[in-house]
Amino acid sequence: MSANSRMTVATHTLTWMALVCPQRPDGIVTSDQIADSVNTNPVVIRRTLGHLRDAGLVASRRGVGAGWLLTRPPREITLRDVYLAVEPDPLLALHAATPNQKCPIGTGIPPVLRETYDRAEEAMKRELATVTIADVLRDTVATPT
Repeated sequence: MSANSRMTVATHTLTWMALVCPQRPDGIVTSDQIADSVNTNPVVIRRTLGHLRDAGLVASRRGVGAGWLLTRPPREITLRDVYLAVEPDPLLALHAATPNQKCPIGTGIPPVLRETYDRAEEAMKRELATVTIADVLRDTVATPT
């Protein structure tokens, strides 16, 4: 199984926008420009931006000068906001199929694991809520390359 990188791509996208958008008179960037920074296909970025737009973190402009802009200051966008925008599924999942209900483990393990997984996910969300896109930008540009 491979790790999911939606959160990382979305955070990279918003952090790059936080750096570049204020430098532009209209505050607008394109998915192609973002894709160049992320080093991925613009389609991946457009899909990510769609989720971020649905969550109210970015907006799109059509027509002449089309592109994307932040809807809130970077200091008001937490990594929890980003996570909730791009990760629709739980962090940890139960069995894809119902375990054997004649087995005491198969019967009893789903509620035990669900409670543990829910607590773990809530702890992660609390931690993500303490970091903003402004924090990520500040720490990223301060990191020596």
